[in-house]
Amino acid sequence: MSTDRRVALRRAYLNLGWGELAATATFGIVATGMVAPRLNSPTQVWALWCALIPLLVVLLQAGVYWMLARGWVERARMPRPIAALYRSFRLLDPVLLLAGLCGIVVWWPGEPWLAIVLLAIWAFGVVEYLNYFVVRLSYPVARWFGLVGQWRTPRLVRDLQSAAER
Repeated sequence: MSTDRRVALRRAYLNLGWGELAATATFGIVATGMVAPRLNSPTQVWALWCALIPLLVVLLQAGVYWMLARGWVERARMPRPIAALYRSFRLLDPVLLLAGLCGIVVWWPGEPWLAIVLLAIWAFGVVEYLNYFVVRLSYPVARWFGLVGQWRTPRLVRDLQSAAER
């Protein structure tokens, strides 16, 4: 492994980490400061948070993963305690996503446009979960159609697998 490659990967992981953390903060701030105050009822606000919390959790986990992975990239395996934590996330996140969907249904917003927006937010959380824990879905736009069909294993899952091989 070359030092240049490790430096380049660390830089890429830093960008990915900050990107996911910035997305987490942005979604949270926009929901709190701009969307929730404009909703017509407390049940609509509850439905908003049921859609958004699973997405925020997955994005936060992803951002922290990329930041932590900078420490072992091209040098070592994912440390066992971190691997154990992310294995638990892999099991608990679908439960959180299902709970979020149930919350949206229970506090159904009533207005069709809002229902569509909330379901889209929730679906984005599902896609992010799949991208990190099931199959890689994130590729450059120009090559997306050619690469997504290859069903590649996400980097996080490969790190979890290598941590288990010890």
